[in-house]
Amino acid sequence: MKKFLIWCIGTAFSLSVFMMHGCRSPATTTPVDSTCSPAWFHLNSASDLYGFFDARRDQYPLISAHRGGPKEGFPENAIATFEQVSNAMPAIIECDVRMTQDSVLILMHDETLNRTTNGTGELRRTTFRELSELKLKDPSGRLTNFPIPTLEEALVWGKDKVIFSLDVKNAVPYDKVIKIIERHGAEAYTMIITYSAGQAMVVHRLAPDVLISANIKTSGDLSRLLSSEIPPSRLVAFVGTHEPDEALYKQLSSNGIKSILGTMGNLDRSAERSGYQRYAEFVKKGANILSTDRPFEAQKALDYFITSRQITSDYLIPRP
Repeated sequence: MKKFLIWCIGTAFSLSVFMMHGCRSPATTTPVDSTCSPAWFHLNSASDLYGFFDARRDQYPLISAHRGGPKEGFPENAIATFEQVSNAMPAIIECDVRMTQDSVLILMHDETLNRTTNGTGELRRTTFRELSELKLKDPSGRLTNFPIPTLEEALVWGKDKVIFSLDVKNAVPYDKVIKIIERHGAEAYTMIITYSAGQAMVVHRLAPDVLISANIKTSGDLSRLLSSEIPPSRLVAFVGTHEPDEALYKQLSSNGIKSILGTMGNLDRSAERSGYQRYAEFVKKGANILSTDRPFEAQKALDYFITSRQITSDYLIPRP
């Protein structure tokens, strides 16, 4: 397959602006859509996904939209919000999985309904039928017309559009999540987040083909996982929300493991203050994926980074 190269629309203008202003954006700037041509993922199998996440084979940097990339008018963990992000960039959608009283898997971060919906009370005491009558709120608390999606609805929508990173919350059985992934052949575009080596091994034993996002913040964390039964090809490393030692990035890359740096929080705030070129600096130091609350600003920096270095991927194709 011919490699796909994303070329920015209006490259000359974008580059001149970048050079004149150092890619700075004032703190008051509103989210800006990506200037690059959108792309589809070309991932037909779990093997393709492993190839895309092999740091020795593919250096294409990606944004992971934390909780799906909410902004004004678009709630967290909503398919309409995922669509906004995927229309602007090839992206990982990080979203949260919880379970209703009647064991339906839905997307929601909180244990309670109060903050993100027009409902109240504990999610675990609410049936899916009751949830279906509710609507989601955007980040400012304004009510929208968007419903609470099921995990199944999200996976069906996301095929060929995004890669999902599923944060499976407490009391949600991994096996229920995995059954839905397997039912839809979503191993080709889904990873499961784990928070310990033990959790990672549980997921791998249940589903040896599923990609795992594992906490790897030190060389010791990496050594423990490399000595486990999980092949490196099944791992993506979450290195934390602070920049790690660059030596860790090199160790991960030498084992073919891509890294996710969580910029949500302090690093996003530092980029907001100093300008979105900060996101490109994170990638230059070794981060392969940026998990951010500011996906549109971060992607603008990656657009320049990708174009100036002519970075390609076999696993992206231009949209028709």
